[in-house]
Amino acid sequence: MAAKKKSSTRKYGKAAGKLVESAMRRRKKGTLKSGKGGKGGTVKSRAQAIAIGLSEAREKGAKVPRKKTANKTANKTSKKRQ
Repeated sequence: MAAKKKSSTRKYGKAAGKLVESAMRRRKKGTLKSGKGGKGGTVKSRAQAIAIGLSEAREKGAKVPRKKTANKTANKTSKKRQ
């Protein structure tokens, strides 16, 4: 049996990648702020910079997978208890 080749569809669009790159650049420069309207402190974490970039991409309508919510797992455990 031949192994099935996975389809090469992109999870993230090119625009999303550009916005993440921009967020990373702003983090290195020290101008990336966290929170609404940049009222929070300066972002130091690489992971947080990526998350901010993806969030901005979502707002602009770029192709980004949906956020995984914590509610799904919480709902499953609460249903089992009942």
